[in-house]
Amino acid sequence: MKQKLSFKEYVYVASMLFGMFFGAGNLIFPVYMGQMAGNNIIPAIMGFLITGVGLPLMGVAALGISRSNGLFDLSSKISKPYAMFFTCLLYLTIGPFFAIPRCATTSFTVGLEQIFPNSEHLKLYLLLFTIAFFAVTLFFSLRPGKILTWIGKILNPCFLVFLGILIVVALVKPSASVNSVVPQGAYSSQPFLTGFLEGYNTMDALASLAFGIIVVQVIKGLGVEEPSAIAGNTVRAGVFSCILMAVIYLAVTIVGAQSRGFAEAAENGGIAFAHIAQYYFGGIGLFILAATITLACLKTAVGLITSCSETFAALFPNGPKYRSWAIIFSLMSLLFSNLGLSTIIKFSIPVLMFLYPLSIVLILLALLGGLFKHSRSVYLCTIIFTLFGAVYDLLRTLPEGLRQPLHLDPVIDAVGGILPLASFGLGWIVPSIIGFVVGIIIYNIKKK
Repeated sequence: MKQKLSFKEYVYVASMLFGMFFGAGNLIFPVYMGQMAGNNIIPAIMGFLITGVGLPLMGVAALGISRSNGLFDLSSKISKPYAMFFTCLLYLTIGPFFAIPRCATTSFTVGLEQIFPNSEHLKLYLLLFTIAFFAVTLFFSLRPGKILTWIGKILNPCFLVFLGILIVVALVKPSASVNSVVPQGAYSSQPFLTGFLEGYNTMDALASLAFGIIVVQVIKGLGVEEPSAIAGNTVRAGVFSCILMAVIYLAVTIVGAQSRGFAEAAENGGIAFAHIAQYYFGGIGLFILAATITLACLKTAVGLITSCSETFAALFPNGPKYRSWAIIFSLMSLLFSNLGLSTIIKFSIPVLMFLYPLSIVLILLALLGGLFKHSRSVYLCTIIFTLFGAVYDLLRTLPEGLRQPLHLDPVIDAVGGILPLASFGLGWIVPSIIGFVVGIIIYNIKKK
């Protein structure tokens, strides 16, 4: 029985995993961070790499090491109802509600919108573009058995070629020294923490809990069937893909900081990337950027549609089959993508602030589970306490138009005054530690 992938197979699987992870958000957030962080780029990128690379790697490793058959199986260690709630919410967040629509809208905003600026027909162009985008996405997604070929061998290499052209030229011909760029905003006072929270926006830690099962299935398809061997190969493929992500993040962040030599900090990373592409390549640079961003988003959308459809087909065996779910999610994503990028980002932030603490804690519990034999008491207590901090972060980051009618500000201020680290967006950490300690105590009492 085959125990280990060949080097070539590792490269293909790692390329596939990287391709599913690395979408347009993974480009626009670090380049913007570079512009804002300036000479504080080192602590900023360190914080960003923890949540943007470290957590996704841990998520893939958690599924492999715990030998779980997906997110539902892993979160069932808490309870079945919680597993159903958490799995559905996470997949809908990284799927048709936010991440997939953001793929299409970002492709249009950063790419084609820059080529046709100030057009009175932008909404029509967006609709036509998203129809074409999701038609192609659905074509690939309806053939999940070919996902290693589509993403790992075709889409991802093409994307890396276009991205490499942009990065190499920008690094070879910097317009400013990183040390000469003055940091702005929160990056001037708290660069590490700001970079840490910026990594949330990539959604990769959430995606790792979704994509891990695809990696497991692909590895099985390559002939590895022993559970321990599957776990080891999954972790190694995750390490390869995350190293590549870290290198690109670092390069893109440096490019962003150096771009301050010819431009002020942009409103967002998409505009910043457009300025950089146009500065170095002129009008053709916008076409290179459009191709780069569209390929980045397309391969991520294919991975998300595939994982969401497979998961919902398994969660609801008496409901629609995989093919129907893929069509449903593509149509939902098409609808939400036409609401616009700003609207998608505005409403995704509170959901991410709620889901990230729960996901981080679940990943850590799975990795440390051997110490307490994956006791349900430890899982349950830790998650219950984490929920308090997660709900607080959700309410705190709701759009002002929602908070004020519900009169939430006095409650948020009162809780924030007593909850440690709340002002840093990390109010969930202390409750999680308390819950873990309580769970360990209960576990030891039961053991004795």
